[in-house]
Amino acid sequence: MVDFNITRSAHAEIRVTDLAKSRRFYVDALGLMEIDSDSERIFLGCYEERDKYSLVLKKSKTPGIGHLSFRVANEADLDKIAAVFEKHDCQTKWIEPNSEEPGQGRALRAQDPSGLPVEFYHKMEQREWKRQSFHEFRGANILRIDHFNCQVPRVQKAFDFWTKELGFYFSEGMFNDQDDSLWAAWLHRKQNVHDLALMEGIGPRLHHIGLWCADTLSVLKACDVLASMDMTETIERGPGRHGLSNAFFLYLRDPDGNRIELYTTDYIIADPDFEPVRWKMSDKKRATFWGHPAPRSWFEEASLVEDIETRELLPTQDPVKAGEMLDIR
Repeated sequence: MVDFNITRSAHAEIRVTDLAKSRRFYVDALGLMEIDSDSERIFLGCYEERDKYSLVLKKSKTPGIGHLSFRVANEADLDKIAAVFEKHDCQTKWIEPNSEEPGQGRALRAQDPSGLPVEFYHKMEQREWKRQSFHEFRGANILRIDHFNCQVPRVQKAFDFWTKELGFYFSEGMFNDQDDSLWAAWLHRKQNVHDLALMEGIGPRLHHIGLWCADTLSVLKACDVLASMDMTETIERGPGRHGLSNAFFLYLRDPDGNRIELYTTDYIIADPDFEPVRWKMSDKKRATFWGHPAPRSWFEEASLVEDIETRELLPTQDPVKAGEMLDIR
């Protein structure tokens, strides 16, 4: 049992090569609120959130992911989490208040054992709650950031670290039919299916950022809006429903190829003795309960992630089970 409290997934920094094109996709089409901007960054928020922002678009030479942030319950939790990463010889870096991200207090940035760049913070400037400002809702009616889905070369190792060392709970998993080895795990701190998903794959990479929409009609509306703006090429997969998580989904690629999932109607996990849902790889309903099969790009392409010190994109490693990867279709 850990003695600190990570409360939820909180925000992500996305590397983009053209801020104007990114603004057209995220703000004009999807309807995210532009909270602040400068010559190098755009800060975006969703209607239900009170933290100042949940997505940071950072102008870069190449696309990818800068870091994935989680909020903690208390300032003292940061030092306890730092000790965990240091115990595992992970690279860590302290970010001073307002030095890189306006409105954010002291933050710990770390490279987890799989190489994922993650950040933890407690204090964040708050903004006006827009949950009932229905007249302002636009695009896909996105209420909040929901989760990060990552590819790692050794999913069991990553699973052990995030559950045993950082206190994440296990909600659903995908297992090999032959030896019952773990292929993918959905982990949570808030009371729904996941804040973090770990999938066996070429990594470290970010597969997608999940954004929670108000309802299924909001996801369908996003398709209409994108089509009306001649942006149907951004639709990669869906709409459809997953067996895993029960979520209604739509996968999109931003102008740089970074993947976003519009996501809604999963379920709450209210009890600490919740029994994780187990899926076999042979069960075709796990990935697509209904809807068209995922294209090859959904399995093979993902965003590279940064080294927290150099801010260069990290090289990747092949997964342990590389020869079997496409069997997960």
